Amino acid sequence: MKALSAEIAPERRCWLAELARAPRATLESALAGVCGATGLPAFDWLRAPQTGLAMVRGRIGGTGDPFNVGETTVTRAVLRLKSPDGAIGIAYQLGRDKRRAELAALADAMLQTQHWHDALRLRLIEPLARSRDDARRERAASTASTRVDFYTMVRGE
Repeated sequence: MKALSAEIAPERRCWLAELARAPRATLESALAGVCGATGLPAFDWLRAPQTGLAMVRGRIGGTGDPFNVGETTVTRAVLRLKSPDGAIGIAYQLGRDKRRAELAALADAMLQTQHWHDALRLRLIEPLARSRDDARRERAASTASTRVDFYTMVRGE
């Protein structure tokens, strides 16, 4: 099976963002559901899950000057599928959950192959995107209900 073409780069950025936010249980159940009885595909580690620190930066007030907020824990993993196409999957996850980083990297590699792409897209990426959009709409509706509109009335002349 051949890896998907370079045209997937924008789509890959979107699914990597979804995988970075995905809970471990969601990743495990979706991958198990897609792989079924055959189990997860075999892979080789290019970089086994490692936990380290990353600097978090913010922007100040109206000028937008950057400043260091502090450090956060990040776990990263890189693997290559043991298949003819040898797709490489990467993952960066906030926190120390190495298994979650492994599953996200595996999902990234599988999404790059024709064999797994459509099934994983339907079972994992689209539901994650829908739930994120629903939560955003719910939060916007909740905030909108507290909105106060001020009207200025002109008097006289």
